[in-house]
Amino acid sequence: MTQRLRFLLDTNVLIPLQDSFQILEKNLANFVRLANIGGHSLLYHPATITDFERDADVQRRERSLQRIRQYPALQDVAPCPWNTAATSANDACDNEILYALACDAVHALITEDRRLHAKARTHGLGDRVYTIQTAEDWLRRLHEPRQVFLPNIEDVPLHKLTPLLPSEFFDSLREGYPGAFDEWFRSKARENRMAWVYRDENDTLAAICIYAAQVDQKITDAGEHLSGRALKLCTFKVGETVRGRKIGELFLKAAFRYATDNACDHVFIHADPDKHDYLISLLHDFGFEERGTYANDLVLVKPHPRLAPTDSTAEPSDYIRRFFPHFRRDAQVQKFLIPIQPAFHETLFPDYSPQQQRLFGMAGNVGNAIKLAYLCHAPTNAIHPGDVVLFYRTEDEKSITSIGVVDRFEILDDAAKIASLVSRRTVYALDQIEEMAKRKTKVILFRLVEHLPHPVSYDRLKLESIVTGPIQSIRKVSDVAFSKVLAAAGR
Repeated sequence: MTQRLRFLLDTNVLIPLQDSFQILEKNLANFVRLANIGGHSLLYHPATITDFERDADVQRRERSLQRIRQYPALQDVAPCPWNTAATSANDACDNEILYALACDAVHALITEDRRLHAKARTHGLGDRVYTIQTAEDWLRRLHEPRQVFLPNIEDVPLHKLTPLLPSEFFDSLREGYPGAFDEWFRSKARENRMAWVYRDENDTLAAICIYAAQVDQKITDAGEHLSGRALKLCTFKVGETVRGRKIGELFLKAAFRYATDNACDHVFIHADPDKHDYLISLLHDFGFEERGTYANDLVLVKPHPRLAPTDSTAEPSDYIRRFFPHFRRDAQVQKFLIPIQPAFHETLFPDYSPQQQRLFGMAGNVGNAIKLAYLCHAPTNAIHPGDVVLFYRTEDEKSITSIGVVDRFEILDDAAKIASLVSRRTVYALDQIEEMAKRKTKVILFRLVEHLPHPVSYDRLKLESIVTGPIQSIRKVSDVAFSKVLAAAGR
């Protein structure tokens, strides 16, 4: 039987009363359209009724109550134990909604409430709470995978963007620098400051990250300095209409590569905690730590050591989060060789090409993101978070092409659970997931470290005695064999 997803809709999605509704209308309409196409359930929590009934505006209250009943309610929900007599009415409603998610009454919650997103993260539910844009992008990946555009990040001088300054895209940035942003932008353009940018399918500027390398930079109001070279991400914006496409992750990928190539010991950024909670959550997930404040902004810093730290006691999965692209490869870490057919390789690594050695190719573009997912039926259950995986492309190239580190490993046969687990990482269509889920499916969530500078051929693997016969299933490799692979790959 085909399995479908169940989405819990928050008040601001069910009855969009906020000013931002006009901006979000297209995404919301497309989300509902795709949910209908896929037969997914759109539900509301009974606590939402209680929330509406507190509205002092009688006409608006009646209108809201009438409109919400267009959708089915979540039935027989467990009472939330997080609420006490001291819990405010608004917080109690939020808690009821999040507790239903924690109880797996639904696969995901859709909300535009930043406060609710933040609260979800404190309960370990952040990866199951979506904005309208990210939810729409998820369903597009499931039902219209050919229409999902792979983001291309370009490295351009600011002066190339100066003609776009009057555009609406920069309005929100001007709000943060009243009367000063345009002049600041032009002054940095004259200095040949650079930026990573993303243009949408209409070739319209949709995201930007302005960056600069600095030396011995003061980073906090308290006077803390970062000694040596550091990469500052000066301006970081992903437009509303393209959120969910992992563009922020791609900007960080570009930043880490720049820091490596230019011997920067740290990467840092200032962020407004009231406006940039999504960004701050992303930064935490990639090893940025809070180091104080600067002009009311939160300062987040990521150490970027030139050599892999050898004295860290961090678990392997935490090590790569903190020190990416470095990863633990000592004897305590397992290494696996994963064969992957060309068609699946192209789906998983659309930016791969033989002899790829640089982040930016001939056209100045960056490839796919860092956090990915791979599904297979290999007879193994020995993979753990922090393990290293080598991807071997079969049939045509017959070479090890790419290396990653496992975030999570699950064995599932529930298509909806698999789709929910890999939603932010993959372009598998739902029918592909459903076909795979007819058998126990191995779900490997991992971080792509890199495509190897020199793919290691099957002949080389045999010559080095790394393998003795055809590579047909996932196999564990020894530390010695792993070292030989890295040496052959130029690593």
